[in-house]
Amino acid sequence: MFSVMCLLTLSLSAQREQRSRIVSDTIFSRVLNTERAYTVYLPKSFNADKARKYPILYLLHGMTDTNSSWVEKGKMKPVIDRLIDRGEIDELIVVTPDAGGSDVNRQQNGYFDMQEWEYEKFFYTEFLPYIEETYRVIGDKQHRAIAGLSMGGGGSASYGQRHPDMFCAVYAMSAWFEAGKPDAERASADPNNKVNKLMKAAYENGCIRYVDEADDNRKKQLRSVAWYVDCGDDDFLFDLNIRFYQSMRRAGIPCQLRVKDGGHDWEYWHQALYDCLPFVNRYFNKVR
Repeated sequence: MFSVMCLLTLSLSAQREQRSRIVSDTIFSRVLNTERAYTVYLPKSFNADKARKYPILYLLHGMTDTNSSWVEKGKMKPVIDRLIDRGEIDELIVVTPDAGGSDVNRQQNGYFDMQEWEYEKFFYTEFLPYIEETYRVIGDKQHRAIAGLSMGGGGSASYGQRHPDMFCAVYAMSAWFEAGKPDAERASADPNNKVNKLMKAAYENGCIRYVDEADDNRKKQLRSVAWYVDCGDDDFLFDLNIRFYQSMRRAGIPCQLRVKDGGHDWEYWHQALYDCLPFVNRYFNKVR
């Protein structure tokens, strides 16, 4: 009986070792002077094969969400598991960082550097190096991609534009590609307003203008990245997504566009993962 129980325990332990997992943790940022949360998807083989390294997708959330939203609302784990089990994608690591949220007690909101919130500096100098060392990531352009929705869609596109040596592919969903020029009078009346700071940073990092102003060298760099724009036909950011795509076409930068039935909601983004993951998987380890 003891032997049977030992064997059963070992069998259950082995099964747990072979399951994918979601890990949530924090990293202290000296740049931001605060703890920042993150969530990581680890594939089945992660614990079993300690020598193996993996490609990675950085998956960014939207304005009022946090790092846990892609797991809780987007149901990313069953989507990734299903695609891997079907052989449609290879095993990979997916990480969702926390860039803010709607809670008034949270410090800031957004993926760009701004006054008292140098998030982009944190991302590249602290977060990305820590993640890729801790979770056995291959750690080069050809095995690193970025995607996101809404504010995170614009953030992923901007990161891909200004760091084309870092990412092989960008998948932007319902993306907030650009903000209008801030109202100077309103901004000066309340210079510490977080929304005003975010709008100013989003304007300064506008993705459409970045393409429209691109010289030949910048265009060459942008062509080294695989681009995909995905937006619902009822999305309030639909016109902005079309403008970005048109700018890419005028600049001669290959970019896929998919318009499907749907709006600016989690039902759409959950389904978009089924296109996003195979897209980035195709470009892992592929030289452009």
